[in-house]
Amino acid sequence: MSLNSLAKKALDGVLPSESEILFLIEQAPERLPEVLGHAHRVRAAHLGNEVGLCAIVNAKSGTCSEDCAFCAQSGHHCADSPEYPLLSPDEIAETAAHARAAGATRFGIVASGKLVDGRDLDGFEAAIRRVAAQGMVPDLSPGILERDQLVRLKEAGLRGYHHNLETSATHFPKMCTTHRYEEDVDAVRAGLDAGLYVCSGGIFGIGETWDDRVELALLLRELGVPSVPMNFLTPIPGTPLEGQAPLSPEEALTIVALYRFLLPDRQLRICGGRPTVFGTARQHELLTAGASGLMIGDYLTTRGGDAATDLEDIRRAGLVPAKE
Repeated sequence: MSLNSLAKKALDGVLPSESEILFLIEQAPERLPEVLGHAHRVRAAHLGNEVGLCAIVNAKSGTCSEDCAFCAQSGHHCADSPEYPLLSPDEIAETAAHARAAGATRFGIVASGKLVDGRDLDGFEAAIRRVAAQGMVPDLSPGILERDQLVRLKEAGLRGYHHNLETSATHFPKMCTTHRYEEDVDAVRAGLDAGLYVCSGGIFGIGETWDDRVELALLLRELGVPSVPMNFLTPIPGTPLEGQAPLSPEEALTIVALYRFLLPDRQLRICGGRPTVFGTARQHELLTAGASGLMIGDYLTTRGGDAATDLEDIRRAGLVPAKE
């Protein structure tokens, strides 16, 4: 068994065995540059040299009915998070225009809450049309949508449906008790069945094990999710995980590389928590660790980085921003 043989399997799209996955995880601390180099080679072989850039707007914030332990927007916690109803289509379109000017090609409209009522659905539809009219790809992260809602929004121009599974089914009950994991899995399946580009991934550093990380990756592979957002915990005061220590850059890089071996042909988009884990000096390392996309600008309730710096990091890595 060797890292070269694992890379060969990933290049061929073959899933490593359990023992090979364990070998990769065990070898990473001492041979991290080699692991990252193989992951970058796999990414280049399957996805070329383009880096997808996306951005989001926190379109509806706070008072969420769910009790996810890492989230500042939960109505069950006492985090200092903004609270407001769905922004107007004009406000959302204005934010999308700024994101487009900064280099983003996909734009996600993100709203707190589990379910969507008729008024918000009308607002989403209008906003999606406005974002699409600007030449951007409209994505939506609204919670769980019914099939008829998905169809209606797709007809309005919706291209992508975002719904994170967050972690493994094994670890999920420790993070959320207000809905079942299967509801999230069903939401992902519904988006795929509707013919939407589904973005579903997780958040790392929330007390999960390496087994949990592998379990989530294998489920995403089985579901056929084409795009996997990878977030790293930023501990937020007032949430149950406020005392959780952030991941080290080395562990976070290993997670990205592992996911590249397990999901060789999927988009791996690095989203929330980049500044917390990597600061300003090491974020560029993600671009040669198997990642194929970045979220630029601010996140939901935390500040992001500088988009111009991200573009410079992409060029420095010998990569180019994707045109879509």
